[in-house]
Amino acid sequence: MMLKIFTLIISLSLSLSLKAANQNEYTTGPFQLAERYKSDIDVKDYFVSEKLDGVRARWTGRELLTRKGNKLYPPAWFTQDWPAIPMDGELWSKRGDFERIASIVLTNTPDHRWREITMMLFDLPILETPFSSRVSKMKELVRQTANPSLAIIPQFKLPSTEALQVKLDEISDNGGEGVMLHHQHAFYQHGRNSRLLKAKRFEDDEARVLAHIAGKGKFRGMMGSLLVETKDGVKFKIGSGFSQQERKDPPPLNSWITFKYYGLTKRGVPRFASYLRLRPAQDNPAERRASL
Repeated sequence: MMLKIFTLIISLSLSLSLKAANQNEYTTGPFQLAERYKSDIDVKDYFVSEKLDGVRARWTGRELLTRKGNKLYPPAWFTQDWPAIPMDGELWSKRGDFERIASIVLTNTPDHRWREITMMLFDLPILETPFSSRVSKMKELVRQTANPSLAIIPQFKLPSTEALQVKLDEISDNGGEGVMLHHQHAFYQHGRNSRLLKAKRFEDDEARVLAHIAGKGKFRGMMGSLLVETKDGVKFKIGSGFSQQERKDPPPLNSWITFKYYGLTKRGVPRFASYLRLRPAQDNPAERRASL
């Protein structure tokens, strides 16, 4: 009898230790990342949501962290009554507002502008259940929290690839970035997950600014294009997508930018690359990559 009790205690202790270790892993470990959409999937098996262009964040149960693991400093009211479990989401306000969002959330001194921000919840990394169950749990958590700063990204189903294309056109035409597709039976995993997909009308990537190339003609006296280098070492020029002001005051040397493109050449150079925005220094892609 004593042996059975002792065995039970050891088993329970081990279980709790593993659970604590697992929670710590999902609290501090790298985020789950999507692969590119492929048309050979059965769309009916996936939850679909809009791909939001905000600042990705993780609530550890105690604090907010960026994807690099840097601490964020929201006002106390922003996370009041949030669940004490890890949650993945996007700090977001509206479409096409990335630079303002970053200026609000990536500072150490919070201000009233945080009222424009919502943590749009899209996953629960510690919950070891299929995604369909995690969606139900996220809805329950948001309802119980009753804090308007926490919401869930709307998840919906579509009947066919054709319906997905229509939805993608609708979102893109209205200034959205694209959609995410999450298989209903998928479990959360670190790194790339082949059952989590992103679909966009164009691809985007990040590159480091190597040089400013002087403009000619109507751009005389301003920046004409940037010489940039991707994380994979591909160097090329970007000469479109800039406003007049951005040409007068271009992204600094060694800063990182986000650009869009439409496929790659045979040499691996992005086709029709166009400038989108400057990446905030606090979210340096090279450092972020090293942390994954």
